[in-house]
Amino acid sequence: MKYIVVLADGMADEPIEKFGGKTPVMAAFTPVMDEICRQSATGLVHTVPDGFHPGSEIANMNILGYHPAKYFQGRGVIEAASLGLDFEPDELVFRCNLVSVEDDILINHSAGHITSGEAAELIEALNVELGTDRVRFHAGTSYRHVMVIKGGNADLKCIPPHDHPGKPAAPLFPTATSSEAKETEWLLHDLMNRSMAVLARHPVNQKRKAAGKKTADAIWPWSPGYKPNFPSFKERFGIESGAVISAVDLIFGIGKLAGLEMVHVEGATGLHDTNYEGKAEAALEALKRHPFVFLHVEAMDEAGHEGDCDLKKRVIEDFDRRLLKPLFEGLKKMDEEVALLLLPDHPTPCNLRTHVLAPVPFMLMKSTIAPDEVQVLDEESVKKGSFGEIEGKDILELLFSK
Repeated sequence: MKYIVVLADGMADEPIEKFGGKTPVMAAFTPVMDEICRQSATGLVHTVPDGFHPGSEIANMNILGYHPAKYFQGRGVIEAASLGLDFEPDELVFRCNLVSVEDDILINHSAGHITSGEAAELIEALNVELGTDRVRFHAGTSYRHVMVIKGGNADLKCIPPHDHPGKPAAPLFPTATSSEAKETEWLLHDLMNRSMAVLARHPVNQKRKAAGKKTADAIWPWSPGYKPNFPSFKERFGIESGAVISAVDLIFGIGKLAGLEMVHVEGATGLHDTNYEGKAEAALEALKRHPFVFLHVEAMDEAGHEGDCDLKKRVIEDFDRRLLKPLFEGLKKMDEEVALLLLPDHPTPCNLRTHVLAPVPFMLMKSTIAPDEVQVLDEESVKKGSFGEIEGKDILELLFSK
């Protein structure tokens, strides 16, 4: 038996008036997902444990069997792991977005989905002008980067920028939650404010502005933490090896910390123009090398953050036609049986443009588990599923059960 998890990031949603009260996945044409569903048992899963913010880092760690209460040390260190970076115990690591700010309003969390090449130039400039023996920046993918402060204090309240589009920026800046962290708070505010001047005069932003694109106007550090200590996936589940396929440093970082192979697919962007076919092919190849594959697709989440319900419906249909179809056909041709688990990590409602805390639908196709009566996978249909409601920490146990 081999195992694959297909994670449709942010696919779950809420009813949308334009779709006649349907969610995007209800409104989308998904014949392959429907076919898999008819061969699966279904239910709702609480991917985010009580007391945690519904972030992708929390949900995906929990789904992969690493309970955040025990293992989560901040999103920054997870993404840094995917970049092959290592840190000293006293170094505080942040996820660091490039964001768009206009008239002191946080306009966009992604600087208009700036390209990785453009972003790398900006990060280099930030290192030159703001970097010190204590502060340094590391370029990641698109708008997602890493900032390190030696001797920083993690007693901070940091706001994810994708949760507050259109809100005044300054009140959302990091704040200390202890007197010991006040110096770190001051340093962060200073770096954020000084970054605006550095970025405003950079040629990359001047070209983007001339082309009518959103610009990277500021850094936005959040989710700080120190170097984590993960047991390997083999230690955790007894599975000999595995691979993770994504376009997102966060997912690669979780996989790297768990000892999984990171598989990069050319043309995988995390957006609506991602290489769906390449991801399906990479998953099938990875299953020849490993008993476990975690295949992550980001496009639905980004459409939700943009508040574009038509785009979200379209990328769900692209996901079905261009990824699930070749993947499912390939799985049926494999010599060894494969169990398939498909689910979102959290809802990203288009009307809210941010993640919300709610259970998400899932389906598990496995020869040892009888299909239930649910015919299509969506937020309502699976309420009749045979699994009922389960906790995210238990979902891989279901997948790996005999």
